[in-house]
Amino acid sequence: MTLLTVHQDNHPTPATTATGTGTATGPHPAAEPDPTTRTSTETKTGTGTSAKTPVDPTHMPRLTTTVPREYVHRSTLAEVFLTGCEQTGNTHYTLTAQWPRAHTFFTTPDGTHHHPLQAAETIRQTGIYLAHAELGIPLGHHFLMRNLHLTTHPQHLTIGPTPTDLTLTATYTPHHPHTKRPTDFTMHITITRNGHPTATGTGRFTCLTPTTYQRLRHPHTTTAGTTTAGTTSTSDAGTQHQPPNPPPTHYGRTLPHDIVLTPTPHPHTWQLTPNPHHPILFDHTTDHIPGMVLLEAAHQAATAHTHPTPTTHPTTLHATFHHYTEHHTPTYITTHTTTNDQTPTTHITAHQNNTTVFTAQLTTHNPTET
Repeated sequence: MTLLTVHQDNHPTPATTATGTGTATGPHPAAEPDPTTRTSTETKTGTGTSAKTPVDPTHMPRLTTTVPREYVHRSTLAEVFLTGCEQTGNTHYTLTAQWPRAHTFFTTPDGTHHHPLQAAETIRQTGIYLAHAELGIPLGHHFLMRNLHLTTHPQHLTIGPTPTDLTLTATYTPHHPHTKRPTDFTMHITITRNGHPTATGTGRFTCLTPTTYQRLRHPHTTTAGTTTAGTTSTSDAGTQHQPPNPPPTHYGRTLPHDIVLTPTPHPHTWQLTPNPHHPILFDHTTDHIPGMVLLEAAHQAATAHTHPTPTTHPTTLHATFHHYTEHHTPTYITTHTTTNDQTPTTHITAHQNNTTVFTAQLTTHNPTET
């Protein structure tokens, strides 16, 4: 069986007061009475009745907040996009989410659209959150994503004058329905904005206990809180004699530290060289290259392959994770294109040690045509 885990989490267990939906409904303390309004009896004897009145929690407004970051395997609160969840059927859930107006990474270079890969990250978070909060998978378990299929609707990815509030509908299908916990399941997710479809996606997740994961990954596993051994070597290995890297716009990005590829002397071939300190792609310690890094590499390779055409962004994405992608071994990305019904598709393959670890197919659009 070939698998790739999307991430490795090393997070503390959330406080016992955290709720599955992340909504705060507890009472606020009543304000102290103004000393100038106290009666003379209160002032002189201190025996007057207190002016504090208990607050009925049922009359407090429900406030919007994110779900616990531990439930989506994120270290940074700003990178948690889900805000609530409600079960609407035996295997059906309705969730809420919010995308910020100016995300530092998931924004198109012209600043007008949410990046389509933000939908992929939201789908990833949804699958993990539902597994923990609704399906009974304990914190500390590890998740493998076997595949991801994503379709986005560019006209509904525009950035407005306020953060983008989203509604998600999710349905999970267990692959072994008679087990106590659904440790292998497919999640079907639709993301809507003001009632309009923004993205749809499907991903298959497999959950592993810490013991099983350690046995599967040995000797690559790392200790929580440590710097991953070999991370730097992935970025540096074999790059001394490479051609100079073109500007970030060549890859559909604006900042150099967002680029995860380095060109090689071979056409349509790059080495995977992500910045191991990137605050989004490496949000927490991992013992392998995270799946979102591979998706970003696919996007950048597809953009570079079609350069100098106008910057394009994924409309459909079909990705399969075949094996773990290790930090310490050079990874090479190759591309080629095919055309079907006048729609070009870029095919991306990632190799390590002559073994395919990741494949993807992307079709793209030009935002200026929307």
